[in-house]
Amino acid sequence: MKRASLCRIALAAMAMLLSACSILPDSEPLRVFLLPSAITTQPPATQPERELTLRVRTPQASRILASPRIAVVPQGHQISAYQGARWSDAAPTLLRDRLIEAFQASGQLASVSSDDGGVHADLELIGDLRAFQSVYLDGSPQVLIRFDASLIDSDSQRSIASRRFEIRQPSQDPQLDAVVEAFGQASDELSRQLLAWVLAQSGAKP
Repeated sequence: MKRASLCRIALAAMAMLLSACSILPDSEPLRVFLLPSAITTQPPATQPERELTLRVRTPQASRILASPRIAVVPQGHQISAYQGARWSDAAPTLLRDRLIEAFQASGQLASVSSDDGGVHADLELIGDLRAFQSVYLDGSPQVLIRFDASLIDSDSQRSIASRRFEIRQPSQDPQLDAVVEAFGQASDELSRQLLAWVLAQSGAKP
């Protein structure tokens, strides 16, 4: 009888535990964001000015930046991530694809490819993504992108030029949707500056 009583008590306790779990609130839904862009995706109407081909490699990045998490530095040197939100892909991949999209849309290069394919290119754009996050200054967020770029001659693997790019784009609102828009604007500006730099340096190719 004693063993049967213990079994009944255990079953009753398990039933109470399961019923308690059933009334817990659902977890917060995960919001997945694309990287916004104002770049037109229509093909250029004219032929490229030069027969120059470029491969854009996925940037290297730290562990927290090389993930889909949307990084934020709320204060000091503490880096975190927005809760319940993710990029649609890892940040270095998003930035690589944005650069390719912008370079193709410019119509100034014969072709632009990624490191996913085996297409030969005259030049390679490689780099380290040092910052891809929102930072708070005086209580207001702004997006910071810091990218150390290197332009490489594909045939000789010789470094043609290197340069650090830093873009800061204030967000119009502290809400996450506005911060995401600022990420898109900052990425577009980085694309414009990088394209101008690549075209200027490409004359150094032997």
